[in-house]
Amino acid sequence: MAEIADFQAYCGNDPPRFANDAERECAKVLDFYGIRWDYEPRTFVLEQDEDGRVTEAFTPDFYLPELTVMEQRLVTRKNRKLRKLRQRYPEVQAKLFYKRDIERLAQRYRLDLAS
Repeated sequence: MAEIADFQAYCGNDPPRFANDAERECAKVLDFYGIRWDYEPRTFVLEQDEDGRVTEAFTPDFYLPELTVMEQRLVTRKNRKLRKLRQRYPEVQAKLFYKRDIERLAQRYRLDLAS
């Protein structure tokens, strides 16, 4: 996986450990444009039970404040979590990037997502 030195705009402490190649390519685009980013720096609590235990949480893949890359089958769940995130943390700006968004970025910037 990538080392911190590979990314000039990365602002995290530990080397990012991307879940897939699409996330790595998004990081390259952000880095190319000098957009500071961090990878999975914070988890947001969405629901707690009556004892205060966390029952649902959301960890965005990227923090710009946030960028989420996901498989299409997860869209409904991610959109529901995003709605809850916006209700509970109105100061946080979040945007979900769908597969088609990533494909458009890859085409525009000639990125190879097949690897």
